[in-house]
Amino acid sequence: MKFNLLSRVKTKTTNHEGAKAFTMSAELELYTMVVTWSLNDTFYEKDQVRMERLRNLIAKCNPVFVGKLAVYARTKMYMRSVPLVLVTELAKLHSGNDLVARVTDGVIGRADEITELLACYETLNQRKGTKKLNRLSKQMQKGLSQAFNRFDEYQFAKYNRDGAIKMRDALFLVHPRAKDDLQQLIFNKIAANELQTPYTWETELSALGQLNFDSAEARAIAFRAKWEELIDSGKVGYMALLRNLRNIQDAGVSYAHFKKVCATLVDGEQVAKAKQFPFRYLAAYRELITPASAVQNIARAAKAAITGNKGYTGELLDALEKAVQASAANIRGFNENTRVVLACDVSGSMQKPISAKSKVLLYDIGLMLAMLLQSRCKNVEVGMFGDRWKTIAIPHNNILGNVQEFYRRESEVGYSTNGYLVIHDLSTRRAVMDKIMLFTDCQLWNSNGGSNHIQEQWIYYKQHIAPEAKLYLFDLAGYGHAPLQLLQNDVYLIAGWSDKVFDVLAAIENGSTALDIINKIDL
Repeated sequence: MKFNLLSRVKTKTTNHEGAKAFTMSAELELYTMVVTWSLNDTFYEKDQVRMERLRNLIAKCNPVFVGKLAVYARTKMYMRSVPLVLVTELAKLHSGNDLVARVTDGVIGRADEITELLACYETLNQRKGTKKLNRLSKQMQKGLSQAFNRFDEYQFAKYNRDGAIKMRDALFLVHPRAKDDLQQLIFNKIAANELQTPYTWETELSALGQLNFDSAEARAIAFRAKWEELIDSGKVGYMALLRNLRNIQDAGVSYAHFKKVCATLVDGEQVAKAKQFPFRYLAAYRELITPASAVQNIARAAKAAITGNKGYTGELLDALEKAVQASAANIRGFNENTRVVLACDVSGSMQKPISAKSKVLLYDIGLMLAMLLQSRCKNVEVGMFGDRWKTIAIPHNNILGNVQEFYRRESEVGYSTNGYLVIHDLSTRRAVMDKIMLFTDCQLWNSNGGSNHIQEQWIYYKQHIAPEAKLYLFDLAGYGHAPLQLLQNDVYLIAGWSDKVFDVLAAIENGSTALDIINKIDL
């Protein structure tokens, strides 16, 4: 209850648009920032400003909470960079017990994250070169030593990349104690640079690409055979399949191999195991439906003389839809009697890529989460808001296609952030709803110049139209402002880009909060 009480403090502020907003507790603000973390400038906040805000929040929060949040971000929300940042900053501030060691061990999910964490530690502590890393935090060293004993030779070799800090450097810095004789042999191979090159789809294709072929046709035949071999081997991971559907298609693999790819994509167990962000499916979907540019077509023609399965695109699109539906299968709490409104923010500030190399925008993430929920709701209105609020009728079982429909029509509502119109419309129509959900960066304001604000609109709606209604803010940017007072008048905050946000939604329905979930993490 400590965190709940803190977040009830009635502290008004202004958001980045100068509109009335409300502050959050340090723990809640840190949570929203971490699960929406991107190591590049956001629409309203430069990267260095965001980093400094993160440091200040970590200093204000209980160290145990920071540690649990780091492990939650890695294991539940599938974040990779920000957990390493959290444990690095925590190591600067906390000592006296083994908390940092436990958190370090908890955030290392892959072998390459050992070297990534050391690189992060080097950068954030301004220590250049492995020699200066000899002053590594003792507790971080202990946690890394424990992590070293979780990986086998294949995993070490797969991620033994030629970075500034190599696996061999990490071994000499950490000095892990082997758990048995076999582990010691692996450590000896790392030290001697004698790890066996692993069989992976990347190494196989890379080796093939180095060969000289007599003709473009011979090259195409070789790549088709290699992709078919890789598909048969099962060595191509789920994410790799998602990212290479266009390449597999261009290679001209047989229909039988296409069926294997589709079967993997729709397999419910593999969908759950893959732990993909929902927007990964959207990126793969768009790659298939987007025509190649002239330059891309020339390049592909030069690489391959045989292509023959563009007609299979429809089956791949169907497979992606089924995969996304499988990822939404565990969403609970919505029956035919639950009246739901899903409102997607498509304003200008939401049209910012989530990273420098990504084509996925913030509002793509909001649309994906909304359409996942929409697919599980029986009694639902769904729409988008900018200058205006507009509902759009769409089918249930067409998640990715629905995102594209909204994407095509986003200009119909303009690019302001008039979220108050969602509630105003419900009041005007006297529409009684159970759950109203806004997918937004929470920088709501009134571009019409009036005094209408979503806080007052919601209080009126609760008092006069729907006393039992609940309002959920899905924060997709983590700027640290809430447009309404949280945990009052049934207003709740959820943040993040993973479909695990629906676990938080379920917890709220059962009387918990996002912070309660984090505090239950074992260290």
